[in-house]
Amino acid sequence: MSEIYATEIKSPVNKKLFEKALNYIPENKQKRIKRFLKYEDSLKTLIAEVLIRKIIMLKLKINNDEIIFKTNEFGKPYLKDHDEFHFNISHSGKWIVCVVSDKPVGIDVEKIKDLDIKIADRFFSKEEVEDLYKTKESERLKYFFELWTLKESYIKADGRGFNIPLNSFSFKIKDDEIVFNTQNNLKNCFFKRYKIDPNYKLSVCSLTPKFPKTIQMDEGEILLSEFLSLCEREAKI
Repeated sequence: MSEIYATEIKSPVNKKLFEKALNYIPENKQKRIKRFLKYEDSLKTLIAEVLIRKIIMLKLKINNDEIIFKTNEFGKPYLKDHDEFHFNISHSGKWIVCVVSDKPVGIDVEKIKDLDIKIADRFFSKEEVEDLYKTKESERLKYFFELWTLKESYIKADGRGFNIPLNSFSFKIKDDEIVFNTQNNLKNCFFKRYKIDPNYKLSVCSLTPKFPKTIQMDEGEILLSEFLSLCEREAKI
């Protein structure tokens, strides 16, 4: 069964805490985080890194300095030498989310924001576009992001990301039922949507039908503090 984690940035995180946590991740990632123009973007990227590291440290009992990530040919990260451990991360707005499983998984969170719905004409399947325009106008934007998060969760679970044409598979949402059709090789997968925040949509794709009922929640500053405590405890052993 998969496990889902979410971290919310509720208030500005203390920059000293940010800098201290930054020192516990690899130098190449430190440089990438520092290149962001906005502190908010640097913070979300750091929290995403810290979140998966904390999960690995607690679940697999691996020291932080022994965690090594690699990427597949399409850029999806994985944990070196642990083929039984799969994870995926997404962030949008104030939320950073992560799913872990013993089989490939994908997750996507998106803040509901105004956009030109006609973008669906380019990227969605014919059936999805038809359903989107049939949706009541007041609910259309929400339905767009329902579809978008489902589609992103699928291409991330597959591992090829946007190398998969978004119109090569489709979803139809009827109340709590998700009907999925695809022309791609990955067919036997399952989906679940979670209500994380009224202003966000969250979807998960898994190769197993067992999903957790709840999400394990945390807050940004608390997560960084807990991660630092784990790292400092390791240093004393």
